[in-house]
Amino acid sequence: MIELGKMQYLKINKMGPIGLLLISDDDIREDVLLPAEQVPDGVQVGDEIEVFVYKDTNDELTATTQKPKLEVGEIDYLNVVDMTQVGAFLDWGLKKDLFMPYTEQKGKLLKNEKYLVGLYIDKSGRICATMYVDNVLRSDSPYQKNDKAEGFIYDIKTDMGAFVAVDRKYHGLIPKSELYKYYSLGDEVEVRVTNVREDGKLDLSLREKAYLQMDMDAEMIVERLNKNDGILHLNDNSSPENIKLQLNISKKAFKRAVGTLLKNGKIEFVDDGIKLL
Repeated sequence: MIELGKMQYLKINKMGPIGLLLISDDDIREDVLLPAEQVPDGVQVGDEIEVFVYKDTNDELTATTQKPKLEVGEIDYLNVVDMTQVGAFLDWGLKKDLFMPYTEQKGKLLKNEKYLVGLYIDKSGRICATMYVDNVLRSDSPYQKNDKAEGFIYDIKTDMGAFVAVDRKYHGLIPKSELYKYYSLGDEVEVRVTNVREDGKLDLSLREKAYLQMDMDAEMIVERLNKNDGILHLNDNSSPENIKLQLNISKKAFKRAVGTLLKNGKIEFVDDGIKLL
């Protein structure tokens, strides 16, 4: 079927002066027009073409070869280009601006400012924007434990951690215990899935699995020792806060890495820290 608000491959069913009539393989009864000015050179009936489907100013289904900045079910930062009595209009990369009703806004919006929004289809079948992005994100990701993924931080709660839009469309959380440096809203992050919850939401980590991260942390400590004349004033008795301040890792990770370095004969303990051998 033809999917509203999605990039998709559709087949050319008919060609004419006003454009192409496109159909999907599984539903030849429904078609959508790709206007003539959007038609690529050299295409023929039966060819497949990638398009985005939305509703035009006449509320009719139409296709475009332009790729919007986000699709239905995704979230991203978009710029407000106009404010009206009925709502805001945003630039999403298409000729027709994206509408956001007042009921879907949070606080006072300013023209020419960017805001985090998600795309949804309203009751009348229009593609609209909302600032209530949690309602847009999905919990049916294909990711499993220890898979790598990418996303961006869209919310931070000091008592919970950083909320991540994985692939811009799936719920993810980096627990506060996994945040070892300062992050800001909009920061792009590479993460590892540590757990897929029963509800499908993802628990994430910014660090590798323990045995891999231990080697990386050990290398980092050696580099820091080399830069500090072979001495670091940290040991098993150092506070977690001091370790995090100096090395940006947890005390548990520090002890694992130091244990590896001791075992390999690369460091030794001194009165108030560790020394490179």
